[in-house]
Amino acid sequence: METAGPESGLRLVSWNVNGIRARGKQLRPTLLSLGAHIICLQETRVSRDLLEEDVAILEGFNSYFSHSRTRTGYSGVATYCTDDVAPFAAEEGLSGVLSGSGAPFPLGLTDQFSDQELRQLDSEGRALITKHRLRLSEEGERTLAVINVYVPRADPDNQQRLQFKLRFCQLLQARAEALLRDGEIVLVLGDLNISHRPIDHCQPGDLDEFAAQPGRRWLDGFVCQEEGTGGRLFIDTFRLFHPGRLEAYSCWQTSTGARETNYGTRIDYVLAGGPQARRWLGGCDLLTEVQGSDHCPVRAWLRARCLPAAGLPPLCTKHLPEFAGVQQTLSRFLVALPRPDHGPPSPLASGEEGAVFRLGAGANSHPNEGAKSGQGAGAGAKPRPAIGGRRGKKVNGRPCPSGNLLAYFKPADGEGAGSRSVSPLPSSSPTGASEGVAPPPADFWKGLLRGRPPPPACPGHGEPCVLRTVKKAGPNRGRGFYSCRRPPGPPHNPASRCGFFRWADSSG
Repeated sequence: METAGPESGLRLVSWNVNGIRARGKQLRPTLLSLGAHIICLQETRVSRDLLEEDVAILEGFNSYFSHSRTRTGYSGVATYCTDDVAPFAAEEGLSGVLSGSGAPFPLGLTDQFSDQELRQLDSEGRALITKHRLRLSEEGERTLAVINVYVPRADPDNQQRLQFKLRFCQLLQARAEALLRDGEIVLVLGDLNISHRPIDHCQPGDLDEFAAQPGRRWLDGFVCQEEGTGGRLFIDTFRLFHPGRLEAYSCWQTSTGARETNYGTRIDYVLAGGPQARRWLGGCDLLTEVQGSDHCPVRAWLRARCLPAAGLPPLCTKHLPEFAGVQQTLSRFLVALPRPDHGPPSPLASGEEGAVFRLGAGANSHPNEGAKSGQGAGAGAKPRPAIGGRRGKKVNGRPCPSGNLLAYFKPADGEGAGSRSVSPLPSSSPTGASEGVAPPPADFWKGLLRGRPPPPACPGHGEPCVLRTVKKAGPNRGRGFYSCRRPPGPPHNPASRCGFFRWADSSG
Protein backbone atom coordinates (compact mmCIF):
# COMPACT_ATOMS: atom_id res chain seq x y z
CA MET A 1 0.00 0.00 0.00
CA GLU A 2 1.44 3.34 -1.05
CA THR A 3 1.63 6.20 1.37
CA ALA A 4 -0.85 9.04 1.35
CA GLY A 5 1.57 11.09 -0.76
CA PRO A 6 3.83 14.06 -0.15
CA GLU A 7 2.83 16.68 2.37
CA SER A 8 2.23 19.15 -0.43
CA GLY A 9 -0.27 16.83 -2.14
CA LEU A 10 -4.05 17.09 -1.95
CA ARG A 11 -5.62 14.07 -0.21
CA LEU A 12 -9.25 13.05 -0.70
CA VAL A 13 -11.37 10.35 0.95
CA SER A 14 -14.73 8.80 0.07
CA TRP A 15 -16.63 6.85 2.73
CA ASN A 16 -20.16 5.50 3.10
CA VAL A 17 -20.65 5.99 6.86
CA ASN A 18 -24.09 4.31 7.13
CA GLY A 19 -25.48 7.10 9.33
CA ILE A 20 -23.74 10.18 10.74
CA ARG A 21 -25.88 11.35 13.68
CA ALA A 22 -24.71 8.70 16.15
CA ARG A 23 -21.08 9.79 15.78
CA GLY A 24 -21.73 13.15 17.40
CA LYS A 25 -18.65 14.52 19.14
CA GLN A 26 -16.53 11.63 17.81
CA LEU A 27 -16.98 12.78 14.23
CA ARG A 28 -14.18 15.36 14.24
CA PRO A 29 -11.54 12.94 15.65
CA THR A 30 -12.68 10.35 13.12
CA LEU A 31 -12.29 12.75 10.21
CA LEU A 32 -8.90 13.92 11.45
CA SER A 33 -7.71 10.31 11.65
CA LEU A 34 -8.35 9.88 7.92
CA GLY A 35 -5.62 12.40 7.14
CA ALA A 36 -7.43 14.00 4.20
CA HIS A 37 -8.22 17.53 3.08
CA ILE A 38 -11.54 16.74 1.35
CA ILE A 39 -13.77 14.03 2.84
CA CYS A 40 -16.89 12.92 0.98
CA LEU A 41 -19.40 10.99 3.09
CA GLN A 42 -22.39 9.06 1.78
CA GLU A 43 -25.54 7.66 3.37
CA THR A 44 -25.55 10.27 6.13
CA ARG A 45 -29.29 9.65 6.73
CA VAL A 46 -29.92 13.00 8.38
CA SER A 47 -32.44 15.66 7.41
CA ARG A 48 -31.85 19.36 7.99
CA ASP A 49 -34.20 19.56 10.97
CA LEU A 50 -32.19 16.80 12.70
CA LEU A 51 -28.76 18.18 11.82
CA GLU A 52 -26.99 19.07 15.07
CA GLU A 53 -24.13 21.46 15.65
CA ASP A 54 -21.58 18.84 16.71
CA VAL A 55 -21.99 17.25 13.26
CA ALA A 56 -22.46 20.35 11.10
CA ILE A 57 -19.88 22.72 12.63
CA LEU A 58 -16.44 21.19 13.19
CA GLU A 59 -13.38 23.19 14.15
CA GLY A 60 -10.97 23.38 11.24
CA PHE A 61 -13.56 22.19 8.68
CA ASN A 62 -16.24 23.70 6.51
CA SER A 63 -19.10 21.35 5.60
CA TYR A 64 -21.82 20.99 2.97
CA PHE A 65 -24.90 18.76 3.14
CA SER A 66 -27.53 17.46 0.75
CA HIS A 67 -30.60 15.91 2.38
CA SER A 68 -33.37 13.70 1.06
CA ARG A 69 -36.54 15.65 0.39
CA THR A 70 -38.67 12.52 0.04
CA ARG A 71 -37.96 10.46 3.16
CA THR A 72 -36.61 11.20 6.64
CA GLY A 73 -33.46 9.37 7.68
CA TYR A 74 -32.73 8.24 4.13
CA SER A 75 -29.81 8.66 1.73
CA GLY A 76 -27.91 11.97 2.03
CA VAL A 77 -24.32 13.07 1.37
CA ALA A 78 -21.93 15.46 3.09
CA THR A 79 -18.59 16.97 2.09
CA TYR A 80 -16.10 18.21 4.69
CA CYS A 81 -13.17 20.38 3.61
CA THR A 82 -10.35 21.54 5.81
CA ASP A 83 -10.16 25.32 6.01
CA ASP A 84 -6.94 25.43 3.96
CA VAL A 85 -8.75 23.90 0.94
CA ALA A 86 -12.05 25.79 1.23
CA PRO A 87 -14.01 25.72 -2.06
CA PHE A 88 -15.00 28.87 -3.91
CA ALA A 89 -18.31 27.30 -5.02
CA ALA A 90 -20.62 24.54 -3.80
CA GLU A 91 -23.79 23.12 -5.34
CA GLU A 92 -26.40 20.64 -4.18
CA GLY A 93 -27.49 18.02 -6.70
CA LEU A 94 -26.34 17.28 -10.24
CA SER A 95 -28.81 19.20 -12.37
CA GLY A 96 -28.61 22.71 -10.95
CA VAL A 97 -32.34 22.93 -10.16
CA LEU A 98 -31.63 23.00 -6.41
CA SER A 99 -29.21 25.91 -6.67
CA GLY A 100 -32.00 28.48 -6.46
CA SER A 101 -31.42 29.91 -9.91
CA GLY A 102 -34.75 28.57 -11.11
CA ALA A 103 -33.28 26.90 -14.19
CA PRO A 104 -31.44 23.60 -14.61
CA PHE A 105 -27.76 23.46 -15.41
CA PRO A 106 -27.25 23.74 -19.20
CA LEU A 107 -26.53 20.08 -19.85
CA GLY A 108 -27.58 20.19 -23.48
CA LEU A 109 -29.89 17.24 -22.77
CA THR A 110 -33.25 18.97 -22.49
CA ASP A 111 -34.66 16.47 -24.94
CA GLN A 112 -33.73 13.62 -22.55
CA PHE A 113 -34.47 15.16 -19.11
CA SER A 114 -37.52 17.20 -18.28
CA ASP A 115 -37.43 19.76 -15.47
CA GLN A 116 -39.71 17.51 -13.43
CA GLU A 117 -37.41 14.52 -13.87
CA LEU A 118 -34.34 16.55 -12.95
CA ARG A 119 -36.01 17.63 -9.72
CA GLN A 120 -37.01 14.06 -8.99
CA LEU A 121 -33.50 12.71 -9.59
CA ASP A 122 -32.05 15.33 -7.24
CA SER A 123 -34.76 14.97 -4.58
CA GLU A 124 -33.09 12.16 -2.60
CA GLY A 125 -29.97 14.09 -1.53
CA ARG A 126 -27.50 12.00 -3.51
CA ALA A 127 -24.96 14.50 -4.86
CA LEU A 128 -22.83 17.52 -3.94
CA ILE A 129 -20.36 19.43 -6.08
CA THR A 130 -17.57 21.57 -4.63
CA LYS A 131 -15.09 23.54 -6.73
CA HIS A 132 -11.54 24.33 -5.67
CA ARG A 133 -8.56 26.22 -7.03
CA LEU A 134 -5.61 23.93 -7.78
CA ARG A 135 -2.03 24.88 -8.45
CA LEU A 136 -0.37 22.29 -10.66
CA SER A 137 3.39 22.54 -11.00
CA GLU A 138 3.37 22.21 -14.79
CA GLU A 139 -0.05 23.57 -15.79
CA GLY A 140 -0.48 26.54 -13.47
CA GLU A 141 -3.84 27.07 -11.82
CA ARG A 142 -6.83 24.90 -12.67
CA THR A 143 -10.33 24.37 -11.30
CA LEU A 144 -11.02 21.07 -9.55
CA ALA A 145 -14.65 19.91 -9.38
CA VAL A 146 -15.29 17.25 -6.72
CA ILE A 147 -18.55 15.34 -7.20
CA ASN A 148 -19.63 13.53 -4.04
CA VAL A 149 -22.24 10.98 -5.14
CA TYR A 150 -24.36 8.19 -3.68
CA VAL A 151 -25.87 6.17 -6.53
CA PRO A 152 -29.18 4.45 -5.66
CA ARG A 153 -29.23 0.75 -4.95
CA ALA A 154 -31.86 -1.00 -7.05
CA ASP A 155 -33.42 -4.43 -6.78
CA PRO A 156 -33.31 -6.00 -10.26
CA ASP A 157 -36.91 -7.12 -9.74
CA ASN A 158 -38.05 -3.54 -9.05
CA GLN A 159 -38.15 -2.03 -12.52
CA GLN A 160 -39.19 1.39 -11.28
CA ARG A 161 -36.16 1.80 -8.99
CA LEU A 162 -33.87 0.23 -11.57
CA GLN A 163 -34.98 2.82 -14.10
CA PHE A 164 -34.46 5.58 -11.50
CA LYS A 165 -30.93 4.34 -10.89
CA LEU A 166 -30.04 4.24 -14.57
CA ARG A 167 -31.42 7.73 -15.19
CA PHE A 168 -29.47 9.01 -12.17
CA CYS A 169 -26.29 7.45 -13.57
CA GLN A 170 -26.92 9.06 -16.96
CA LEU A 171 -27.37 12.43 -15.28
CA LEU A 172 -24.14 11.92 -13.31
CA GLN A 173 -22.24 11.13 -16.49
CA ALA A 174 -23.75 14.09 -18.35
CA ARG A 175 -22.82 16.57 -15.60
CA ALA A 176 -19.31 15.17 -15.11
CA GLU A 177 -18.54 15.28 -18.83
CA ALA A 178 -20.00 18.79 -19.07
CA LEU A 179 -17.57 19.95 -16.39
CA LEU A 180 -14.72 18.37 -18.35
CA ARG A 181 -15.76 20.28 -21.47
CA ASP A 182 -15.53 23.47 -19.42
CA GLY A 183 -11.84 22.70 -18.88
CA GLU A 184 -12.10 21.59 -15.23
CA ILE A 185 -10.38 18.64 -13.59
CA VAL A 186 -13.14 16.36 -12.30
CA LEU A 187 -13.11 13.76 -9.52
CA VAL A 188 -16.15 11.58 -8.85
CA LEU A 189 -15.99 10.13 -5.34
CA GLY A 190 -18.64 7.94 -3.81
CA ASP A 191 -20.62 4.77 -3.44
CA LEU A 192 -21.77 3.79 -6.94
CA ASN A 193 -23.51 0.60 -5.74
CA ILE A 194 -21.94 -1.22 -8.71
CA SER A 195 -19.08 -3.71 -8.66
CA HIS A 196 -17.58 -3.15 -12.08
CA ARG A 197 -15.60 -6.29 -12.92
CA PRO A 198 -15.72 -9.91 -11.69
CA ILE A 199 -12.47 -9.18 -9.86
CA ASP A 200 -14.43 -6.65 -7.77
CA HIS A 201 -17.00 -9.19 -6.53
CA CYS A 202 -16.55 -12.13 -4.16
CA GLN A 203 -19.18 -14.21 -5.97
CA PRO A 204 -19.67 -12.99 -9.55
CA GLY A 205 -21.47 -16.14 -10.70
CA ASP A 206 -22.08 -16.54 -14.42
CA LEU A 207 -19.77 -14.06 -16.13
CA ASP A 208 -22.10 -13.36 -19.05
CA GLU A 209 -24.98 -12.54 -16.72
CA PHE A 210 -22.62 -10.51 -14.55
CA ALA A 211 -21.52 -8.32 -17.45
CA ALA A 212 -25.09 -7.91 -18.74
CA GLN A 213 -26.30 -6.19 -15.57
CA PRO A 214 -27.53 -2.70 -16.59
CA GLY A 215 -25.49 -0.80 -14.00
CA ARG A 216 -22.27 -2.46 -15.11
CA ARG A 217 -23.04 -1.80 -18.76
CA TRP A 218 -23.42 1.90 -17.91
CA LEU A 219 -20.14 1.90 -15.98
CA ASP A 220 -18.42 0.20 -18.93
CA GLY A 221 -19.25 3.28 -20.99
CA PHE A 222 -18.23 5.76 -18.31
CA VAL A 223 -14.80 4.57 -17.15
CA CYS A 224 -11.84 2.94 -18.83
CA GLN A 225 -8.85 0.92 -17.74
CA GLU A 226 -6.39 3.16 -19.56
CA GLU A 227 -6.68 6.89 -20.03
CA GLY A 228 -8.86 7.92 -22.97
CA THR A 229 -9.64 4.36 -24.13
CA GLY A 230 -12.54 4.21 -26.56
CA GLY A 231 -13.56 7.81 -25.98
CA ARG A 232 -14.22 7.19 -22.29
CA LEU A 233 -12.86 10.04 -20.24
CA PHE A 234 -12.79 8.77 -16.65
CA ILE A 235 -10.33 6.45 -14.95
CA ASP A 236 -10.95 4.07 -12.05
CA THR A 237 -8.00 5.29 -10.00
CA PHE A 238 -7.78 2.20 -7.80
CA ARG A 239 -7.45 -0.14 -10.78
CA LEU A 240 -5.04 2.29 -12.41
CA PHE A 241 -2.58 1.69 -9.56
CA HIS A 242 -3.65 -1.88 -8.66
CA PRO A 243 -4.87 -3.52 -11.89
CA GLY A 244 -4.58 -7.10 -10.66
CA ARG A 245 -5.12 -6.92 -6.91
CA LEU A 246 -7.45 -9.72 -5.79
CA GLU A 247 -9.98 -9.63 -2.94
CA ALA A 248 -9.83 -5.83 -2.82
CA TYR A 249 -13.26 -5.02 -1.42
CA SER A 250 -14.83 -1.94 0.14
CA CYS A 251 -18.21 -3.24 1.36
CA TRP A 252 -19.25 -6.29 3.38
CA GLN A 253 -22.49 -7.68 4.76
CA THR A 254 -22.04 -7.06 8.47
CA SER A 255 -25.07 -9.12 9.55
CA THR A 256 -23.26 -12.30 8.51
CA GLY A 257 -19.81 -11.24 9.71
CA ALA A 258 -18.49 -11.34 6.13
CA ARG A 259 -15.84 -8.71 6.87
CA GLU A 260 -14.00 -11.26 9.02
CA THR A 261 -13.43 -13.45 5.96
CA ASN A 262 -13.15 -10.51 3.51
CA TYR A 263 -16.13 -11.73 1.48
CA GLY A 264 -17.46 -8.56 -0.09
CA THR A 265 -17.59 -6.25 -3.08
CA ARG A 266 -15.85 -3.11 -4.31
CA ILE A 267 -18.54 -0.53 -4.96
CA ASP A 268 -16.79 2.63 -3.67
CA TYR A 269 -14.70 4.56 -6.18
CA VAL A 270 -12.56 7.58 -6.92
CA LEU A 271 -12.94 8.28 -10.65
CA ALA A 272 -10.69 10.88 -12.26
CA GLY A 273 -11.21 12.77 -15.52
CA GLY A 274 -9.35 15.46 -17.35
CA PRO A 275 -6.52 16.01 -19.82
CA GLN A 276 -3.59 13.80 -18.86
CA ALA A 277 -5.23 12.87 -15.56
CA ARG A 278 -2.62 10.21 -14.93
CA ARG A 279 0.09 12.86 -14.66
CA TRP A 280 -1.38 14.52 -11.59
CA LEU A 281 -2.76 11.40 -9.87
CA GLY A 282 -0.48 10.24 -7.04
CA GLY A 283 -2.18 7.07 -5.78
CA CYS A 284 -5.32 5.39 -4.51
CA ASP A 285 -6.03 2.67 -1.96
CA LEU A 286 -8.65 1.12 0.30
CA LEU A 287 -8.43 1.85 4.04
CA THR A 288 -9.75 -1.55 5.10
CA GLU A 289 -8.44 -1.13 8.64
CA VAL A 290 -10.91 1.70 9.35
CA GLN A 291 -13.98 0.37 11.17
CA GLY A 292 -17.32 1.95 11.98
CA SER A 293 -19.40 1.11 8.92
CA ASP A 294 -20.20 -1.72 6.53
CA HIS A 295 -17.97 0.16 4.05
CA CYS A 296 -14.33 1.17 4.31
CA PRO A 297 -12.95 4.51 3.10
CA VAL A 298 -11.21 4.96 -0.25
CA ARG A 299 -8.34 7.46 -0.29
CA ALA A 300 -6.62 9.12 -3.25
CA TRP A 301 -4.11 11.94 -3.57
CA LEU A 302 -3.10 14.42 -6.23
CA ARG A 303 0.22 16.01 -7.02
CA ALA A 304 -1.19 19.46 -6.55
CA ARG A 305 -1.69 22.20 -4.00
CA CYS A 306 -5.09 23.69 -3.26
CA LEU A 307 -5.59 27.44 -2.85
CA PRO A 308 -8.27 28.27 -0.25
CA ALA A 309 -11.11 30.59 -1.25
CA ALA A 310 -11.41 33.98 0.41
CA GLY A 311 -15.02 33.31 1.45
CA LEU A 312 -17.18 30.25 1.95
CA PRO A 313 -20.03 29.46 -0.49
CA PRO A 314 -23.63 30.10 0.62
CA LEU A 315 -24.31 26.36 0.87
CA CYS A 316 -21.79 26.02 3.72
CA THR A 317 -23.48 25.02 6.99
CA LYS A 318 -21.81 27.95 8.77
CA HIS A 319 -24.15 30.24 6.82
CA LEU A 320 -27.34 28.38 7.80
CA PRO A 321 -29.47 30.50 10.21
CA GLU A 322 -29.61 27.75 12.82
CA PHE A 323 -25.80 27.69 13.05
CA ALA A 324 -25.00 31.35 12.34
CA GLY A 325 -26.16 32.70 15.73
CA VAL A 326 -29.55 33.87 14.48
CA GLN A 327 -31.49 31.27 16.41
CA GLN A 328 -29.65 30.14 19.51
CA THR A 329 -32.33 29.56 22.16
CA LEU A 330 -35.74 27.97 22.38
CA SER A 331 -37.13 30.72 24.59
CA ARG A 332 -37.98 32.90 21.61
CA PHE A 333 -40.28 30.15 20.32
CA LEU A 334 -42.08 29.60 23.64
CA VAL A 335 -45.20 31.61 24.45
CA ALA A 336 -46.74 31.77 27.93
CA LEU A 337 -50.36 30.67 27.66
CA PRO A 338 -52.93 32.39 29.95
CA ARG A 339 -54.50 30.20 32.58
CA PRO A 340 -58.17 29.50 31.80
CA ASP A 341 -60.47 31.42 34.15
CA HIS A 342 -63.45 29.09 33.77
CA GLY A 343 -63.99 25.83 35.57
CA PRO A 344 -62.34 24.51 38.74
CA PRO A 345 -58.55 24.36 38.81
CA SER A 346 -56.94 20.99 38.19
CA PRO A 347 -56.22 19.17 41.46
CA LEU A 348 -52.90 18.01 40.05
CA ALA A 349 -51.84 21.60 39.34
CA SER A 350 -53.16 23.22 42.52
CA GLY A 351 -51.72 20.65 44.89
CA GLU A 352 -55.13 20.29 46.58
CA GLU A 353 -55.18 17.69 49.29
CA GLY A 354 -56.51 14.38 48.03
CA ALA A 355 -55.79 15.20 44.39
CA VAL A 356 -53.67 12.12 43.94
CA PHE A 357 -55.58 8.97 44.72
CA ARG A 358 -53.70 6.23 46.52
CA LEU A 359 -54.43 2.88 48.07
CA GLY A 360 -55.25 2.78 51.72
CA ALA A 361 -52.67 1.84 54.30
CA GLY A 362 -51.61 -1.69 53.67
CA ALA A 363 -48.65 -3.87 52.92
CA ASN A 364 -47.81 -2.04 49.69
CA SER A 365 -48.57 1.55 50.71
CA HIS A 366 -46.69 4.26 52.56
CA PRO A 367 -47.24 4.06 56.39
CA ASN A 368 -48.82 7.53 56.50
CA GLU A 369 -51.07 7.09 53.48
CA GLY A 370 -54.76 6.66 54.22
CA ALA A 371 -54.47 8.24 57.67
CA LYS A 372 -56.21 11.46 56.56
CA SER A 373 -59.11 9.64 54.97
CA GLY A 374 -61.62 9.06 57.78
CA GLN A 375 -64.69 8.19 55.78
CA GLY A 376 -65.33 4.57 54.87
CA ALA A 377 -67.08 3.26 51.82
CA GLY A 378 -70.81 3.22 51.93
CA ALA A 379 -72.89 0.15 51.31
CA GLY A 380 -73.07 -0.81 47.72
CA ALA A 381 -69.82 0.86 46.74
CA LYS A 382 -67.95 -0.98 44.03
CA PRO A 383 -64.29 -0.91 43.14
CA ARG A 384 -63.28 1.01 40.03
CA PRO A 385 -61.75 -1.03 37.22
CA ALA A 386 -57.96 -1.30 37.33
CA ILE A 387 -57.52 -0.96 33.60
CA GLY A 388 -59.38 0.48 30.68
CA GLY A 389 -60.08 3.89 32.28
CA ARG A 390 -60.34 6.91 30.03
CA ARG A 391 -58.81 10.34 30.37
CA GLY A 392 -61.24 12.73 32.05
CA LYS A 393 -63.05 10.02 34.06
CA LYS A 394 -63.80 11.08 37.62
CA VAL A 395 -63.53 9.24 40.91
CA ASN A 396 -65.42 10.69 43.92
CA GLY A 397 -66.17 13.72 41.76
CA ARG A 398 -62.53 14.48 41.04
CA PRO A 399 -60.53 13.92 37.84
CA CYS A 400 -58.67 10.63 37.96
CA PRO A 401 -54.94 11.07 37.31
CA SER A 402 -54.02 9.08 34.20
CA GLY A 403 -50.52 8.29 35.51
CA ASN A 404 -51.75 6.42 38.63
CA LEU A 405 -53.82 3.40 37.65
CA LEU A 406 -54.17 2.34 41.29
CA ALA A 407 -56.23 5.48 41.86
CA TYR A 408 -59.09 3.85 40.00
CA PHE A 409 -59.79 1.63 43.04
CA LYS A 410 -62.08 2.44 45.97
CA PRO A 411 -62.54 0.32 49.10
CA ALA A 412 -64.65 -2.76 48.47
CA ASP A 413 -68.00 -3.37 50.14
CA GLY A 414 -67.86 -3.28 53.90
CA GLU A 415 -64.17 -2.45 54.06
CA GLY A 416 -62.80 0.55 55.86
CA ALA A 417 -60.56 3.19 54.48
CA GLY A 418 -57.50 1.46 55.87
CA SER A 419 -58.21 -1.76 54.03
CA ARG A 420 -56.94 -2.72 50.60
CA SER A 421 -59.41 -2.43 47.76
CA VAL A 422 -58.14 -5.45 45.81
CA SER A 423 -59.55 -8.78 46.87
CA PRO A 424 -57.03 -11.51 47.53
CA LEU A 425 -56.73 -14.42 45.13
CA PRO A 426 -58.47 -17.67 46.08
CA SER A 427 -56.51 -19.76 48.49
CA SER A 428 -54.62 -22.71 47.11
CA SER A 429 -52.93 -25.71 48.54
CA PRO A 430 -49.18 -25.77 49.19
CA THR A 431 -48.69 -27.94 46.13
CA GLY A 432 -50.21 -25.31 43.86
CA ALA A 433 -53.26 -27.46 42.97
CA SER A 434 -56.87 -26.62 43.78
CA GLU A 435 -58.60 -28.61 46.46
CA GLY A 436 -59.83 -31.95 45.18
CA VAL A 437 -57.77 -31.80 41.97
CA ALA A 438 -54.58 -33.84 41.70
CA PRO A 439 -51.55 -31.94 40.30
CA PRO A 440 -50.29 -33.08 36.87
CA PRO A 441 -47.33 -35.46 36.87
CA ALA A 442 -43.82 -34.11 36.47
CA ASP A 443 -43.43 -35.85 33.11
CA PHE A 444 -46.30 -33.74 31.80
CA TRP A 445 -44.44 -30.48 32.53
CA LYS A 446 -41.16 -31.85 31.14
CA GLY A 447 -42.85 -32.81 27.89
CA LEU A 448 -44.66 -29.50 27.66
CA LEU A 449 -41.67 -27.27 28.42
CA ARG A 450 -38.84 -29.24 26.88
CA GLY A 451 -38.38 -26.63 24.09
CA ARG A 452 -36.53 -27.08 20.83
CA PRO A 453 -33.94 -29.86 20.62
CA PRO A 454 -30.27 -28.84 20.62
CA PRO A 455 -28.95 -27.69 17.24
CA PRO A 456 -27.01 -30.16 15.11
CA ALA A 457 -23.29 -29.82 14.55
CA CYS A 458 -22.02 -28.85 11.12
CA PRO A 459 -19.74 -31.50 9.57
CA GLY A 460 -17.24 -28.89 8.32
CA HIS A 461 -16.22 -27.60 11.77
CA GLY A 462 -17.98 -29.84 14.27
CA GLU A 463 -19.58 -26.78 15.88
CA PRO A 464 -23.23 -26.26 16.89
CA CYS A 465 -25.19 -24.70 14.05
CA VAL A 466 -27.18 -21.50 14.31
CA LEU A 467 -30.92 -21.23 13.71
CA ARG A 468 -31.84 -18.80 10.91
CA THR A 469 -35.09 -17.79 9.24
CA VAL A 470 -35.92 -17.50 5.56
CA LYS A 471 -36.61 -13.83 4.82
CA LYS A 472 -36.86 -13.99 1.05
CA ALA A 473 -40.35 -13.93 -0.41
CA GLY A 474 -41.67 -17.34 -1.40
CA PRO A 475 -43.32 -20.46 -0.01
CA ASN A 476 -40.60 -20.93 2.65
CA ARG A 477 -40.70 -17.36 3.99
CA GLY A 478 -40.56 -17.46 7.80
CA ARG A 479 -39.38 -21.08 7.91
CA GLY A 480 -36.45 -21.88 10.19
CA PHE A 481 -33.31 -23.71 9.17
CA TYR A 482 -29.93 -24.66 10.63
CA SER A 483 -26.64 -23.68 9.00
CA CYS A 484 -22.99 -23.23 9.94
CA ARG A 485 -22.44 -20.34 12.33
CA ARG A 486 -19.24 -19.19 10.58
CA PRO A 487 -19.41 -16.09 8.29
CA PRO A 488 -19.55 -16.59 4.52
CA GLY A 489 -16.25 -16.53 2.70
CA PRO A 490 -14.21 -18.01 -0.13
CA PRO A 491 -14.09 -21.85 -0.20
CA HIS A 492 -10.32 -21.92 0.29
CA ASN A 493 -10.61 -20.10 3.63
CA PRO A 494 -11.07 -22.65 6.47
CA ALA A 495 -12.76 -19.95 8.57
CA SER A 496 -15.56 -19.62 6.02
CA ARG A 497 -19.03 -21.07 6.43
CA CYS A 498 -19.38 -24.68 5.29
CA GLY A 499 -22.31 -25.76 3.16
CA PHE A 500 -24.33 -27.55 5.86
CA PHE A 501 -28.10 -26.93 5.72
CA ARG A 502 -31.09 -28.53 7.45
CA TRP A 503 -34.68 -27.40 7.92
CA ALA A 504 -35.49 -26.90 11.59
CA ASP A 505 -38.79 -28.78 11.28
CA SER A 506 -37.29 -31.86 9.61
CA SER A 507 -36.37 -35.00 11.48
CA GLY A 508 -33.18 -35.81 9.63
